[in-house]
Amino acid sequence: MNPTITQRIQQAAWPTATENLHNKGFALLPNILTGNECAALAASYGDEILYRKTITMQRYRFGLGEYKYFTYPLPGILQTVRQSVYPFLAPVANTWMKALAIPQAYPDNFAAFQQVCRTHNQTQPTVLILQYGVGGHNTLHQDLYGDVFFPIQLVLFLNEPGVDYTGGEFVLTQQTPRAQSKATVLAPGKGDILLFTTNFRPVKGTKGYYRASMKHGVSEVHTGQRNTVGIIFHDGLG
Repeated sequence: MNPTITQRIQQAAWPTATENLHNKGFALLPNILTGNECAALAASYGDEILYRKTITMQRYRFGLGEYKYFTYPLPGILQTVRQSVYPFLAPVANTWMKALAIPQAYPDNFAAFQQVCRTHNQTQPTVLILQYGVGGHNTLHQDLYGDVFFPIQLVLFLNEPGVDYTGGEFVLTQQTPRAQSKATVLAPGKGDILLFTTNFRPVKGTKGYYRASMKHGVSEVHTGQRNTVGIIFHDGLG
């Protein structure tokens, strides 16, 4: 019997992913979604009953493309990913808060963290699906929707780079105090999960840890169509 999505997540190389999150601010979990799961999520883009809001990027100068916020209840696979990945990330998030002396502690399970969001009137789902055609891109940004946030998020990649589209690389930038920004360009494969910091991470310097600000975006798509799902763990303001 083929492993379930929960089993695939649990069997991922979490020690390596955790180390990469601490050292780089991002980590890749390859081959988590099947081809059929990717195709089903991409095909659901046209099912308007699933979404609460559609954003045309150029209208807000966010880039060129479109994304849609899911409504609750989320599709089962996305709810499962959100709930199954969170417990592996909460210890990383708490380590970061401690290193930076930020008085914030994250619960060890997703339901408890979601309740924290609710107590701050953050009740709107922030999970979104994105679609880019030729020329599509996303400017550098951070996904913050209220006072409560989780410092790590993820993207599910639903197409194969170099086959379904060209260009459209995932871009991360890190701003170190009193230095120039560093850019990292990634091209995860179909079915991969990319974990990355929402807005900052701790970096060890000569006098202890300092906060390095990070943003993310998408480079211009040259050919084809690029679809992804973004899973942010904190909900947005109601």
